[in-house]
Amino acid sequence: MNKTKQIKGIAGFILSATMLLSVAGCSAGSTETTAADTSAAISSETSAAVTEVTAETTPVETTTPAEKTSIRVAGLKGPTGIGMVGLMAASEAGTAANQYTFTMTGTPDDIVAMLSSGTVDIAALPTNLAAVLYQKTNKSIQIMAVNTLGVLYVLENGDTVHSMADLSGKDLYATGQASVPEYVLNDLLANAGVADSVSVTYKTEHSELATLAASGKADLVMLPEPFVTTVLKKNPDFRIALNLTDEWKKAFPDSELAMGCIVVTTEFANAHPEAVEAFLKEYKVSADSVVSDPATASGLVVKYGIMADAKLAEAAIPNCNIVMIEGEDMKNILTPFYQALFDANPKSVGGTLPDDAFYFVK
Repeated sequence: MNKTKQIKGIAGFILSATMLLSVAGCSAGSTETTAADTSAAISSETSAAVTEVTAETTPVETTTPAEKTSIRVAGLKGPTGIGMVGLMAASEAGTAANQYTFTMTGTPDDIVAMLSSGTVDIAALPTNLAAVLYQKTNKSIQIMAVNTLGVLYVLENGDTVHSMADLSGKDLYATGQASVPEYVLNDLLANAGVADSVSVTYKTEHSELATLAASGKADLVMLPEPFVTTVLKKNPDFRIALNLTDEWKKAFPDSELAMGCIVVTTEFANAHPEAVEAFLKEYKVSADSVVSDPATASGLVVKYGIMADAKLAEAAIPNCNIVMIEGEDMKNILTPFYQALFDANPKSVGGTLPDDAFYFVK
């Protein structure tokens, strides 16, 4: 074998090995194969041969890998945020398909402001706010998925509340004003005939109300998971008095309590359809990993500032109803839910029911 054939044989071997490494990297989940790893595997003799091949043959034109699309994502410090911690970790590790920037906040109003001002591209927020924003922003957002089902509970330091009617004459502290929790509570109180006899005081953040309850400064509260678990662990005098998912099914048997969703700006979706598609796939992987492995996910929940206690997060995740429902299935869940909210208070969904263009259905 002459020198040229020998060099070509070495080059072919390197190309084959590199392709095998690439395939292994794609199938290895969290394992990433880098150019540095590949270079380290090539001996100095082989590297010299490659150099000689390059000098003796016509240079091969190489293609630069496509740049990752930058996506600004916002989420809430609750179940809607917990579902994306796997994606946040992948992004930080550099293994995500897109280049993500995440902003986590404690109040839905912050999400509304960011979407309205165009400072985020994708956001996780309460489902009713998505419908309201659709109307207020001249239909400039679309809903891509339901990511959280029912997570609302009424907790009592005592044993007097066993039905919605039992709330009559009581002072209830709650969170989620002007979003799904408030409208769900209002609908259920009205259905029970006690809407005018319950005094409801809203706190801005879930964590604020959970702290009040845990310290004994509020005896009757409505909170979502994971803050329900926080209160129960820190103050054993509390109990779950009402599961509002169950109460909703009793009152509206044809509807599902869809609490949280993911939206995208229409402008971004039209400009970057492949990036949006990649996001949805990566979010599903993230949500599935959180549900299947709460122990690992709980560490990420703490790392990204969604909760402060990993053990509490691990205990709460199974009750957070984290899902990823897209397409027609999403639409079939939301249509009767929005109808129920609209029938009770049209303002809760922006004054009119969203049309078909609201739903991002591939």
